[in-house]
Amino acid sequence: MEYFVRKESVVRTIWGKADTVLFIFAGAAAEFAVNKAVDWLYFTGRLPADPLGRLFSTVEYARQIVFAERHGAERAIDTIAAIHAAVEAKRGQRIPAGAYRDVLYMLIDYSIRAFELLERRLSEAEKAEVFGVFCRVGQRMGIPDLPATYAAWLPDREQHLAENLAHSPFTTNLYQQYRKHLGPLRYQLLLQGQRLVVPEPVRALLRLGRRSWLQPVVPVYRHTQHLAFSKWVKTSLLPPTYRAQINALDVAPELVRPQAA
Repeated sequence: MEYFVRKESVVRTIWGKADTVLFIFAGAAAEFAVNKAVDWLYFTGRLPADPLGRLFSTVEYARQIVFAERHGAERAIDTIAAIHAAVEAKRGQRIPAGAYRDVLYMLIDYSIRAFELLERRLSEAEKAEVFGVFCRVGQRMGIPDLPATYAAWLPDREQHLAENLAHSPFTTNLYQQYRKHLGPLRYQLLLQGQRLVVPEPVRALLRLGRRSWLQPVVPVYRHTQHLAFSKWVKTSLLPPTYRAQINALDVAPELVRPQAA
């Protein structure tokens, strides 16, 4: 059977653990809030009304792409493209191509950042593989002007961060929604996690600061992540309603390649 992402790919390792996926979306939640095209996320009303539900629906599409056979993954990508096309038709204008690239670049960048934070450094070849997988997603969606290589992507990512971010009333409102749906304690945990993974331009716009009291916990996590206590901590980071979805983010070991030493 042919898979969209080969079984030996590090991308399966990255997206096969709930912990890593949660940090990917913690970073993306921060960057979404300061993206200049965030108004598109408000147009349907789904994100501010239920930011956590939107998180898990997005995760499910990503899982379909990463772990499904090729035709199933391509159907998932086509569904995403169709959903966006319907929103464009309803609003009567096109989503900027740069906004599509921004989202794709978030997936690439935070996949790398989250895995390196929680697990180990990735080789240049592994980073290139992360780029390659999501670039193929973008190509299937018809996103124009994607870089040809990981090396070419790096300065383009920096340019996007420099040109496509701004603090706006949407930023303030979205963070109010995060706090409302998470509660004060879990909201503070979100902020601490974001400090660990977001790039400097995002951190500066959100005034997140550099220090996180989660930083000393990371080395401990690396040695205790298999223990029941660590699993309890993970499920405690989000409201009880979502604990089943969090547990479901951990993919069966046979679907994920053995982790490199």
